[in-house]
Order: sequence, then C-alpha cells, then structure tokens
Amino acid sequence: MNKPFTVVLGITGSIAAYKAADLVRKLRALRDPADTARGVNVRAVLTSSGAQFITPTTLQTLTGNPVNQGMFDTPTAWDVEHIGLADDADVLLIAPATANVLAKLALGLADDLLSSVALACTVPLLIAPAMNVHMWNHPATQLNVRQLQVRGARFIGPDTGELACGYTGRGRMAAVEEITGVVADYFSGVYAAPAPDLTGVRILITAGPTREYLDPVRFLSNPSSGKMGYALARAAQMRGAVVTLVSGPVSIDPPPGVTTIPVLSTAEMAEAVLTAAPAVGVIIGAAAPVDFTPTTRAPQKIKKQDQAHLTLTMTPTTDIMAAVGAGKRPDQVVVAFAAETEHLETHAAEKLARKHADLIVANDITTPDAGFCAETNRALLLYADGRREVLPLQEKSAMAHRILDAVAGLLKR
Repeated sequence: MNKPFTVVLGITGSIAAYKAADLVRKLRALRDPADTARGVNVRAVLTSSGAQFITPTTLQTLTGNPVNQGMFDTPTAWDVEHIGLADDADVLLIAPATANVLAKLALGLADDLLSSVALACTVPLLIAPAMNVHMWNHPATQLNVRQLQVRGARFIGPDTGELACGYTGRGRMAAVEEITGVVADYFSGVYAAPAPDLTGVRILITAGPTREYLDPVRFLSNPSSGKMGYALARAAQMRGAVVTLVSGPVSIDPPPGVTTIPVLSTAEMAEAVLTAAPAVGVIIGAAAPVDFTPTTRAPQKIKKQDQAHLTLTMTPTTDIMAAVGAGKRPDQVVVAFAAETEHLETHAAEKLARKHADLIVANDITTPDAGFCAETNRALLLYADGRREVLPLQEKSAMAHRILDAVAGLLKR
C-alpha cells in the first residue's frame, strides 16, 4: 500500500483552534481517488498559545499520533524533531494562523517548534488565518501576507462575518470544509501544479438551490448544498479564470477573490445569469434551481387550522440553462448539469439537446456518496459531438478540475 499522505497541522493561539478537532476528523476521512485504501495521516504541532484553546489529549485522540509541542520534548524515536516533522510532511497546514505566526513566518523566525518546522519545510505551505478584523487589515499584517504569497504560500480565507471578539468583518477562519477541500486538491495531485489554462477566461458559475415561497414562511426547495458549484469556482480561479458565482442560499463562504452574486428565487437567478452571460466565455450551470413556483403567493402565513386540504397551483419557472443555450454565441461554452434518479444517460442526453449545451454533467443523486450534500461525486459527461466520459467516485474538488479539463478542451476546439 502507498504511503499515507501526511499533513503536518500547526495550531496556534486563536479561539478558532477549537475547530481543529473537526478539521482533523475531516482530513482523516479523505481518500485517494486512485487508491481508496490510501488516506491522510495528520501530525499536529500545537503552540503553547494554541494549547490554551484545545488540549493535546483531544488532538492525540483524533489524529492517532503524539502531539508535538516543544522543541525539546523527548521523542518516541530519535530524530531532530522539527527536521523529522518537516521531512515527513506532504503539506504544512497552519489553521488557525494568528497575526503573530504570520509575522514569524514572514521574517523567518524559528523560536518555537512550529516556526522551526515551517523554516525547515520544502513542501507546500497552506495558511488559514484567524484574527480580529483590524489586526488582519493592519498594514504590517498585509505586508507579511504579501511576502508569504510571493514565496509561494497559499492562503485559505480569512472569511467575512461575525468574529468571536464581537466585531464583524474579515478575519474569521475559513470553513473547515473549504480548508479540507484545498488539502484534498493537493492529495489528489491537482493543486500542486494547477494548469494556468484558463488564464483570463471569464467564467460564470451557478451553485446551490433556489427557493419559491408559498407564503412568508414556507417555501419549495431542494437539498442542494452548493458544494459542486463552489468547488468549480475555486478550481477555475486556481487555473487563472475570472470567476463570477451566482449562488442560491447555502452555508458555504465563497472563495476569496470570486465575484459572488447571492440570489434567492429561480427568477432572481435567471435574471443574474442572463444579465452576466453576454460578457463571459463559459457558463456552467451547477445550481439546482426549483422547476416550479406557486401561481399565487399568500400574503400572510397560511394557517393550518383554516385548511382542511391545501391545493397548490404551480407554474414552471424559467429554464435558465435552456435560455442561456438558446442565446449563446459560437465562441461561448455552455455546461449544464443533470441530477437524475433514473435512466441517467437517457435523461441527460435529452437535456443536452434541449438546453443547446456543449457538455452536460450527469449524476445519480440516489447514491449516498454522490448526492446533493455528499463530499464526493461520480458523473457521466456527455458532449454535444457524441463523446462520453465516465468520471469515477472522487472528491468534488478533484471532479471540479476534471470538468474544467473538459471545458479547456472545448475552448481550444
């Protein structure tokens, strides 16, 4: 069996350190798409400040490895500890990373175990910052961030939202799912050297569900999580594209640097997409907009006690990708999605033709490892020229790159 993929996880003194427990669990659940028996080994490096927020016992239990804390801890087997950790790592991930540790990394200080490991590492460095909004925006911190980026460090977040200190702004650690997705890209070999084959290409991506309200408190929707669309947005940005993401209501923070247009109803999504479509070269419809809307919407909450039976009259909503396909230019690439429960290829082929798409990505949502909320997916790609391609089970972050490989090929043709 191949050697496990080793993530050395640095945990520093931020309240977000408590999220390391969930991060470790999700990292260890990752599997190599090419060898599902190969997983991820996590070795934690806990700073003295980080230990104020999460215990070594918790991390040792979750990682299955001793927790590394001090430069001069007695090792279980003889090794120069910081060198051994650096040599063992496939990636060094620091999450959460405080303003203090960013300053240390930028200056090349090595006054504790984590900073020494970072200085000795030759593998990719991933950083998920977490701090007060004013600390993040401070010129010194931003100078340190730019310096680290120049050296090749990749930043994941921080996100914008309510912070533990009571402020609202940018500084919250990126979602655990987003961090795991970036690591998964390295694990599957697609992040280490992403092809810049979409540099400058303007791509419009839809993601998530829509909602059609019956009354002010009830709506029709579906379980779409938006994970596939957000993975596509992040992957396209990695490959140099200029990305616009039209997103229904989801619980995922958008990738930094991606222009995000939040919408609620199918009509709002249609308006946003059809307005933006003429200015882009690629439109990818990964969203799951609701197909029907109530003909009339009750102005007040419908009371249960007033209704012996409730009959709804529904009207079809706009078929967004069919409208896009009907009006596309010859130089545009349109990619549709088909989430099916039966007769996958037959229904997908019909949608491919009806939506005038160049490519359709079809998947069976009845399987638990490829449904709406799953972290993984498997798909059938059908091309307008008759080609077909099967994508086996893999992380959605990896599948995003396989879909974009197909898009890049269509752009060349």
